[in-house]
Amino acid sequence: MKKTIGIAAHVDAGKTTFSEQLLFRTGRIREAGRVDHQTSCLDTHSIEKARGITIFADQAVFSYRDDTYYLLDTPGHVDFSAETERAMAAMDAAVLLINGSAGVQAHTITLFRLLARYQVPVLFFFNKTDLEGYRRDLVLDELKTKCGGDYLFLKDGSDIRSERAAEFAAERDDALLEAYLEGNLRPETVKDSLRGLVRERRCFPVCEGSALKGTGVGEFLEVLSELTETSYEREAVSPFLAEVYKIRYDDKGNRVTYMKLKAGRLLVRQEFRFPLGDGVSAEKVNEIRVYQGKKYETRDQAEAGDLVAVTGLRTPGCGWRITKAGCEPEERYQLAPALQAAVRSLDGADPAHLMEALHRLDEEDPMLSVNWQRATGEILVHVMGKIQLEVLEQLMRERFGMAIEFLKPEIPYRETIEKSVAGYGHFEPLRHFAEVQVRLDPGEPGSGITFSSECSPDSLSQNYQHLVEVHVKEKEHAGILTGSPLTDVRVVLLHGRAHEKHTEGGDFREATYRAVRQALEKSQSVVLEPWYHFDIYVEAGVMGRVMTDITKRSGECRPPRQEGDLVHIEGEGPVETFLDYSSELISFTGGRGSISLMPDGYRRCHNEAEVIAAIGYDKEADTENPSSSVFCAKGLSFLVPWQEAEQYISTKAKEARKVLESVKKQ
Repeated sequence: MKKTIGIAAHVDAGKTTFSEQLLFRTGRIREAGRVDHQTSCLDTHSIEKARGITIFADQAVFSYRDDTYYLLDTPGHVDFSAETERAMAAMDAAVLLINGSAGVQAHTITLFRLLARYQVPVLFFFNKTDLEGYRRDLVLDELKTKCGGDYLFLKDGSDIRSERAAEFAAERDDALLEAYLEGNLRPETVKDSLRGLVRERRCFPVCEGSALKGTGVGEFLEVLSELTETSYEREAVSPFLAEVYKIRYDDKGNRVTYMKLKAGRLLVRQEFRFPLGDGVSAEKVNEIRVYQGKKYETRDQAEAGDLVAVTGLRTPGCGWRITKAGCEPEERYQLAPALQAAVRSLDGADPAHLMEALHRLDEEDPMLSVNWQRATGEILVHVMGKIQLEVLEQLMRERFGMAIEFLKPEIPYRETIEKSVAGYGHFEPLRHFAEVQVRLDPGEPGSGITFSSECSPDSLSQNYQHLVEVHVKEKEHAGILTGSPLTDVRVVLLHGRAHEKHTEGGDFREATYRAVRQALEKSQSVVLEPWYHFDIYVEAGVMGRVMTDITKRSGECRPPRQEGDLVHIEGEGPVETFLDYSSELISFTGGRGSISLMPDGYRRCHNEAEVIAAIGYDKEADTENPSSSVFCAKGLSFLVPWQEAEQYISTKAKEARKVLESVKKQ
């Protein structure tokens, strides 16, 4: 049986040390490495060793009781949690470590909820139980309060056959309950029931120990083996399906695509055909690699359940599902960057080379969304926090020999519209012609830019309508208040015109851009900012202070709930005001309070006028986003301002109809 197990935790919970112990106890490595000694098998990058934290989701493989385990050691620091989320799509089960002496920390709650989104079964390991202050019952109560769910503590594999485990399963499994009451319960039946409960996330097994001292790890392996299962053997004969969860470039510059095989078989030299622009890219698998930390071995083939890395594929990105027929749409991840920062070269690097290097990092971490602002000449990247920016600076220096720095991080704003509005774009320089009329409708939050057509093929052929759709989606349209990207808008094509001789494909690009922009000029636009969903746990004595803080920070919350010894305050607030609240909360609660933050999309900016003034966007000076239309008369082209374009287009259309009617009469 093949199983992919992800190891996740709040930073400094001992995750990598625990992973090393798993590899050591199964004979995969001769000695368990230590993060503080820079000897771990999995934290292989120089930056990881220097900082003593996991930054990249590294992997290894080991065998236990005739099963093959692929191990994913994921980052614990919140700045690199997007790397952890991408790895979750490959997991068959996750081990969530908790620092037993510190309890359930904020990022633990975030990870637990992310794993729920991907429907990954979870087993817990209470680590550092040898430290003063650990009490299993307190940590279990805290888990139930902050995460919810049913938890079953197990000393080892044999404990699965205990009376306590049988009672736990019988209370949650009607079929098992009947056998339990009749006294016909068999140990294998209980184990099968518990496996099902774990798979359905109705049971979360809990073990304990000290990874540093190696205690409890062997017992945990027994529980992991008994209570997790997969069915990849049956999927090996199914049509090919794989999910890409990571992209890296090796020391030789080869693009390496990491994927989890969900079904079918993969062979060296196997060919895939991926859509690329208007054509198709035929790509072959050159190598199939199985990584063990930094080292790897090659294979001729892989089957369902295997976690492999391949070279030769240039097109698939993180989150893509690959089939024999090509690929399916990219995955939309839950976590989103809270900040954006401009890049500045310190050594005069050529901007084109700088963008090339940053785009390579963007392939590896699509959350970066590297973007060049034509109007300002700035290169922007999106990140989770300041530590990530420091790491990016080091990566650029080590991998590409470029010295860069990031300016002060800022909030990435967006713009949208409040009401539907029509827009007109006409592009008619000499020997060119295209005309587009669109309607912009407010879209659902988080929907981005979508397109539909109400235009008759008699008015504009399907081929040109498709071009309009391509041009709507290919561009990051700038809003008119701050120049921030437009989002959550439905673009509806109403009408269009082409010329029999003079229309070229690029003409509709210009007409479409101008139609969207002209509509924005007439619209009621609003500025959006990113918000967090927060869960705050504090003692009752400081509840009033927290409620006041939430109001001051323009947040919203539900009525507080008493949960055990703590008060739970749940709500939402702007990223700008809550970004640094964690340190303040920990300070005035003496470390007894916690806040878990999750991206919660975009909402109306709480200080819109202040943001607009601070950004100082001049829409008239933005030559990359013109709202005027271009007309031609007597062999000369001229611009018509957006305020007059609609009337001018209407007049020209009437004139064209008169000419057409005159020709027909003749």
